[in-house]
Amino acid sequence: MTALISEIRNAARALIVRQEKILLLRKEGGEQGERFALPGGGQTPCESLKETLNRECMEEIGSSVEIGELIHVADFFKLRETQPPTRRHVVEFLFQCNIDDDYTPHNGQQPDKHQIEVVWANLDEVARLPLFPQYLSTCIPHYQNKNRKLYLGTFHDHAAP
Repeated sequence: MTALISEIRNAARALIVRQEKILLLRKEGGEQGERFALPGGGQTPCESLKETLNRECMEEIGSSVEIGELIHVADFFKLRETQPPTRRHVVEFLFQCNIDDDYTPHNGQQPDKHQIEVVWANLDEVARLPLFPQYLSTCIPHYQNKNRKLYLGTFHDHAAP
């Protein structure tokens, strides 16, 4: 049985799209193998979501971002590689962001654990990529739809506990 960590953690993620390409972190290692994620991460105490997002982008992609519209919110139960297995409840806030036109993908000075590189991926192929968390593959292709749902609901990575 998988235990649930009692604290809820907020996370802010950046959806950066330029010329039909999306900026992603490529990660390898751990139990999940190769996967792709949006830049961003966990909020610290006394930090706004926008401050979180800019700090995480500086750490992971080596650049600040211009933060735009809130696109989605989702409850996510992240399976952690612990013994015994645990899940962390994460509330993710996905923002549409822009980055300088001259930005070239590169790791920042404090990349995520398992982060290999930063890449531009074709937006029309994103649904076929191993995204983490997996729910992103269903919402990213529709980010421009003004009738999209803001709250996506609850998601688990891997099998439900």
